[in-house]
Amino acid sequence: MILFEEPLTREEEKRYLELLQQGDKEAKDILIERNLRLVAHVVKRYAKDEKEMEELISVGTIGLIKAINTFNAGKGNKLATYAARCIENEILMMFRSEKKKSKEVSLNEPIGTDKEGNTINLIDVIEEKNSDVYIKIENSENIERLKVYMEKYLTGREKEVIRKRYGIDGEDVLTQKKIGEMYDISRSYVSRIEKKALGKLKRRHLEN
Repeated sequence: MILFEEPLTREEEKRYLELLQQGDKEAKDILIERNLRLVAHVVKRYAKDEKEMEELISVGTIGLIKAINTFNAGKGNKLATYAARCIENEILMMFRSEKKKSKEVSLNEPIGTDKEGNTINLIDVIEEKNSDVYIKIENSENIERLKVYMEKYLTGREKEVIRKRYGIDGEDVLTQKKIGEMYDISRSYVSRIEKKALGKLKRRHLEN
């Protein structure tokens, strides 16, 4: 569990902002440290587990630093309000970047063969669940290999999404919207989890 220092009082914040304007680097450090709790608060909206929470806090802290560097108290805005927007923007920028990369992921590399000697790709295992190919490999080592990858490299939420999206382990095939309703998250967030998980599976397959 990450522990954060208590937020600054309004008077303390005003004083350190004034010192910051005078070029006081220590004041900047204090403003960052005492606002990390705000970063964690924003991150909670997006993180699905503690591991991702830590990763997003690092990203959100970059947004916090940008906010402190550019904050103009003369405009009448509160630092917390301005910083929260900058933190969220930084997180969303990261998600957009990951989404762009995920579009470039190809899952066509072979992971094995079926009983008739036909080459089976990872995407076959996932996408062709209702085809003859999927029926042929359902009990083969290929689907088992996919399950091993999932257990070893995916987070709990990622595994659940992939199982439910593609009907693995006897799960009913569900839409992103339905999964979102089950976990009380948006459809777009389910899409991000799914694409991130597929990207992990591809990368781990190449490494192995």
